[in-house]
Amino acid sequence: MRTIPVGLLGLGNVGAGVVRLLADNDAAIGARLGASIEIRAAAVRDAHKPRQATLDRARLTTDPAALCADPEIRVVVEVMGGAEPARTLLLQAIAAGKHVVTANKHVLAEHGDEIFAAAAAARVNVYYEAAVCGGLPIIRALREGLASDRIQEVAGIVNGTSNFILTAMTDEGRPFDEVLRAAQAAGYAEADPSFDVDGIDACHKLTLLARLSFGVRLRPGQILCDGIRPITPADLALAARFGYVVKPLAIADDDGQGVLARVHPALVPARDPLASCAGTMNAIKVTSAALGQSLYQGRGAGMMPTAVAVVADLIEVCRDLPEARAVRGAAGRAVPAPGPPPSPSRPLRDPGDLECRYYLRFAAADRPGVLAQVTRVLGEHEISIWQLIQEGAPAPGSPAAVVVVTHPARERRVRSALALIDRLPVIAHPTLLLRIQAQGQVTGACPGVML
Repeated sequence: MRTIPVGLLGLGNVGAGVVRLLADNDAAIGARLGASIEIRAAAVRDAHKPRQATLDRARLTTDPAALCADPEIRVVVEVMGGAEPARTLLLQAIAAGKHVVTANKHVLAEHGDEIFAAAAAARVNVYYEAAVCGGLPIIRALREGLASDRIQEVAGIVNGTSNFILTAMTDEGRPFDEVLRAAQAAGYAEADPSFDVDGIDACHKLTLLARLSFGVRLRPGQILCDGIRPITPADLALAARFGYVVKPLAIADDDGQGVLARVHPALVPARDPLASCAGTMNAIKVTSAALGQSLYQGRGAGMMPTAVAVVADLIEVCRDLPEARAVRGAAGRAVPAPGPPPSPSRPLRDPGDLECRYYLRFAAADRPGVLAQVTRVLGEHEISIWQLIQEGAPAPGSPAAVVVVTHPARERRVRSALALIDRLPVIAHPTLLLRIQAQGQVTGACPGVML
């Protein structure tokens, strides 16, 4: 059996998972591929650091550029993370004629156009299944399984840390800061959790989902992005009273006029499949014209789930190599598929055009006339109230919680109204705004892929 030499950039948790998976499944991979995949070299910062990976120390190098230029290496796998030096190294590998597999959503979100264009010019492949939701095969589903359909909406939970925190807050009634510390102690959250809890990680992933689904070239800064920090256990309990569960969603949809992309916590109907996605799990729901709704759910992060996606991409890339084709007797693809399809980019819609129902929590002085002031401003902005709840002040002199659930309203009108309301002397803190995912978009049975 022939051997396909592969270079590995990074040997942390995911890199160690890749090494383990290739070793454990060598015979099965060889049977599928007709060739054996060998980690010829792995680039690390410190060659003497103890590692989980059982890789011969002689194969470690501290010179990643030399690895990318090595003429014997056929595929470069990047699992180091971050925008740089990953971008530079990926471009060097592509320029040297290497196919690339990456798990790095950050570098693709920021520099995807440059990387995909370089790959197309060099006629090499770039595969990136592990960059969105780890072992969940959502990239392959969008690129291949739904290639014949017209996608209308992609919506889901793509960050396990935020989902874990909101799940624990809902189930246990504990505040955000306390649950975050527990998540950090358990290894579910980083020491600096900003990328996860402020929605940045989800924005990176949504750029890739939107690119595949609609052909839009999004940058993370173009996405409406709200995090989960302001949410309290009281909000989660009130959402339950209205029949909803709060989930951290990433959504891109095309209404025929253009694409609107957003990342934010949202109230999801309790009967919706996304509402039952708990803990660190991820779930993505795709709505397309012919198939309707389909659901993809599973473990979105971690060493082995991510390694499964990386190795699956690696096998797919290697199928196009002569080493594999000579043994299998297959022709392979005549033209590589370096990235998203070359479809015309759809226009982007202004986030202010979003129309949905809203959950608004005001911290208001507990005295007569306050509600009249709040509802007057809402009415002036054509925001109709569906339901209103006022909770008594927890202590004398402290603000009371006033919760308003609106009828469908435009985002820009709601934002304008809140800017005025938050300047009222009777409002103690900035108003919490949570969007309610429209029932027409999120209810109904889905054909599911449960992983």
